[in-house]
Amino acid sequence: MSKKSNSTCSFCGRERKDVSILIAGIEGHICENCVEQANDIISQDLKVELEIDLQEDIKFLKPMEIKTRLDEYIIGQEDAKKILSVAVYNHYKRLLNPGSDSEEIELEKSNILLVGRTGTGKTLLAKTIAKMLNVPFTIADATVFTQAGYVGEDVESLLTRLLQAADYDVEAAQKGIVFLDEIDKIGRKGDSPSITRDVTSEGTQQALLKLLEGTDVRVPPQGGRKHPDQKMVEIDTRNILFISGGAFDGIERIIERRIKTQPLGFGTKGEDVGEDNLLEYLSPQDVKSFGLIPELIGRFPILSHLNPLDRDALKRILTEPKNALVKQYTKLFELDNVQLSFDKKALDFIVTKAEEYKLGARGLRSICEAVLTDAMFEIPSKKEITKLKITEAYAKSKFDKSKLSKLKVAS
Repeated sequence: MSKKSNSTCSFCGRERKDVSILIAGIEGHICENCVEQANDIISQDLKVELEIDLQEDIKFLKPMEIKTRLDEYIIGQEDAKKILSVAVYNHYKRLLNPGSDSEEIELEKSNILLVGRTGTGKTLLAKTIAKMLNVPFTIADATVFTQAGYVGEDVESLLTRLLQAADYDVEAAQKGIVFLDEIDKIGRKGDSPSITRDVTSEGTQQALLKLLEGTDVRVPPQGGRKHPDQKMVEIDTRNILFISGGAFDGIERIIERRIKTQPLGFGTKGEDVGEDNLLEYLSPQDVKSFGLIPELIGRFPILSHLNPLDRDALKRILTEPKNALVKQYTKLFELDNVQLSFDKKALDFIVTKAEEYKLGARGLRSICEAVLTDAMFEIPSKKEITKLKITEAYAKSKFDKSKLSKLKVAS
């Protein structure tokens, strides 16, 4: 007992009677005060290390450089790529220069809302940016979320996924990117507040507000519903960049009605406003009319659109990017020592079918799978085959036999 009472902290020299806790080691002791100081030093060092790593990433990726990288993977969508490059650069520049408490100017976060038909590249844009910045990234479908207390996922589960993507590094997660897909599906029906509580739309939108703006959220690191005995992790969302995307099917009609009712209108100077370029005139007012509440729209100050993919863009997507489908399938066959090639008319056939089904770039993969599935099934067992050339006749015959050809073509 006397030895214990005479023990002192090996770091600060305080005696046992002067501290609340004295932890014994093999050849020394440490008090709770020194433990707290050591923890602060470790946290600060890790934070500085993280900021240095982030600085190195941003230092070499200015907006024009970000767009150049995007050009390697995404065909077209020049306006969206430019807007996204500037927004992401400014966001991380803001993180690297937080300023002091005495400064009057506070740089606020700018979340991004992307509007465009399915398959135009919304998810690919967000994925590519997260990969080039080497930051934690997660994708979530907005349709699975409900407001707290209802069956479904709480919006806070977004942060659990981001934390898992960051390998449970809270500091890294707090500088990550969240892509919230299908946000148009939680829009209320009609541009008027509902009288009754709407679990599937307005309630979910309201639940997202604080998360998007920036707040401290306690989340279960392993996911699942919260309960009192569960270990929780606190995440600050002020520096998490939220990018949302949606097809907003039918919003062109809303834009068209607005344009026609404006006093001066468009087209008064001979400007042609066809259906394919109506999204160029997209405004927050149109998104509100579609069904997103004004408070949610306000959390997405950067609004951009993605143009529908025309025939030329689809063909370029098929062959040009680093991850082009033709290059991917060529590599797959190469692993079986088979040289795969496509003739021009076969590529034209695939593009034509993608146009008919109106699924954008996703449609290209579905059609390629329909054309190549038999070959991918049979050829690995036929060592004598070393070359395969896809002709228009071959592509048409395989497509016509597939289940995809039996589906109704989009109107």
